[in-house]
Amino acid sequence: MNYQHKIGCSLENLKGIRDFIRKSLRGHVTSDVVLNEIILALDEMCSNLMIHAHHCNPDHFLELSIDVPKKGQLIFEISDDGEMFDINQFSEPTLDNLVHEKRKGGLGIRLVKSIMDDVQYITRNGKFVCRLSKQLK
Repeated sequence: MNYQHKIGCSLENLKGIRDFIRKSLRGHVTSDVVLNEIILALDEMCSNLMIHAHHCNPDHFLELSIDVPKKGQLIFEISDDGEMFDINQFSEPTLDNLVHEKRKGGLGIRLVKSIMDDVQYITRNGKFVCRLSKQLK
């Protein structure tokens, strides 16, 4: 099974992304907790791309695909032609530093990595692709 969704890079469109994920994964993910974790991680990744790579320009687009190659395996790809930001190369601030500096933000990447089993960045056909995978138990 493969599901596709293309959306403009406006933060107002995040609800549409969450609805698409929920609808697409119905029947594939039986735990509401796991489903909500996946939605949270993908919402975080899409919002980061919209803000940092596309500056919330609704004329720019993200493409989200969900692939279910076999039961219990989920692969998500977010592709775009914005600036590539590889979270695996990002030096995460420690929790102590975030609290000490009273910084807002900085936890999203940690959250995504804790929810997903693997996060990779690749280029394909001139686009940047963030590929996230989740193995259901």
